[in-house]
Amino acid sequence: MKMKLKTITIITFLFAGLISVSAQEKYGDNPTECKMNLSLFHESVKAKNFDEAYEPWKACYDNCPKASVHIYTDGLKIAKNMMKSDADGGAKLTNEIYAKRVEFYPKRLGKVYSDWAKFLISQKATDDEVFEKLNLAFKANPSEMSAKNIFKFFGFVTEKYKDTDVQYIFDTMDDVNDAVGVKMNGLTADYTKLQAKIEKGETLTKKEQWRVDKQYFEKNLSGLGKIEGGLNAMVDDLMTCERLVPMYRTNYESNTTNAKWLKRATVKLNNKGCNNDPLYLTIIESWAKAEESVEVYKFLESEYRKKGRVAEADELGKKIFNMGTPLDKANFLYSQANDLYKSGKYSQARRKAREALKFQPSYGKSYILIARMYAKTANRVGTDELSKRMVYVAAVGKVRQAMRANPSLTSTCKKYIKSYSGNYPAKTLLFNKGLKSGDSHKVGGWIGETVRIP
Repeated sequence: MKMKLKTITIITFLFAGLISVSAQEKYGDNPTECKMNLSLFHESVKAKNFDEAYEPWKACYDNCPKASVHIYTDGLKIAKNMMKSDADGGAKLTNEIYAKRVEFYPKRLGKVYSDWAKFLISQKATDDEVFEKLNLAFKANPSEMSAKNIFKFFGFVTEKYKDTDVQYIFDTMDDVNDAVGVKMNGLTADYTKLQAKIEKGETLTKKEQWRVDKQYFEKNLSGLGKIEGGLNAMVDDLMTCERLVPMYRTNYESNTTNAKWLKRATVKLNNKGCNNDPLYLTIIESWAKAEESVEVYKFLESEYRKKGRVAEADELGKKIFNMGTPLDKANFLYSQANDLYKSGKYSQARRKAREALKFQPSYGKSYILIARMYAKTANRVGTDELSKRMVYVAAVGKVRQAMRANPSLTSTCKKYIKSYSGNYPAKTLLFNKGLKSGDSHKVGGWIGETVRIP
């Protein structure tokens, strides 16, 4: 019994010793003083008493730099305040804080380096200094970078490598778009949950209410939604079939089992309309062998169907539905809807687009596709000027639904609304027909919807 008690005592002593060593490593040689100073400067910063916060903050910064991330987040606020009276000293301290943050709190480095680059830009640092930090942010986690810094970083990359390594430019763009896609999917999922909660009349948390008040999701999704188009515009002159096809043909043999490379090549060739070259199908089929995924099967299904290989396309369609998430199913149905739209089969295309929305209510592109079909058939559906122009009212209604479903499409939706609303019936026409704003009107033909006169 004595032996057992002795063993327990030793273990307890060793455990206490480990805790003591861990605490000393985090809070320095004088943990009690460090914790007191932490509390003092943090409360002062919250009260915006930055001068008062400096001394206890500096004590923590020098003696227990691992104690809390607040040493760095609050420290930046203290340094910013210092710049009001000592611009050079405050700027120097800011750079030191960022460097020390990276050393002692290497978390969320994508954001840290991105913010550091933003500060350097404000200080009119050289392009090389800014690019260094943006490059580190990109390598750490591009999804944590601001949209503005992503554009700036990609601009540097394009300028630096446009004459020597176009493949690297495209790879960088794909990495950015992948990261943005992940971020947008997460935000869209959170936005959908929040909207469902609002519709049910449930009480929102403080954080959720803040997001509603600040239009957090709308602004962030809208900004992120512009990135892919913006990056494409920056390299549009580099992305031609004359450049892409030879480049991918040269690199194909060394990448026949590289699913990531094959996927990106497929997307680039498809987006730039290079899918008539035999290399396109070859790359997709290699991708399908290298990786079983809904995405590759969707490309392969579409290509087989275009080439009349219906049985193979139908088999792939079954695989897509069996494997896919609701979003995958929505993507697949939208793709089918788009193909039917291009074939002029508008009623069937609308049915597929609506099916996509059943699987993913936030799939705003389906509404936009329906709106485009409405507008395209206005002259065919309408029998007189009023009925033709009211088709555009129905089209705008669908675009507005798209904008509500997915705020990342706001910029695109506004362009369609501006275009379509320009074809609304004139007030004199409505007056002559004995109609006024708010009256209902049945849009005929294959559309068959009742809308309100604007």
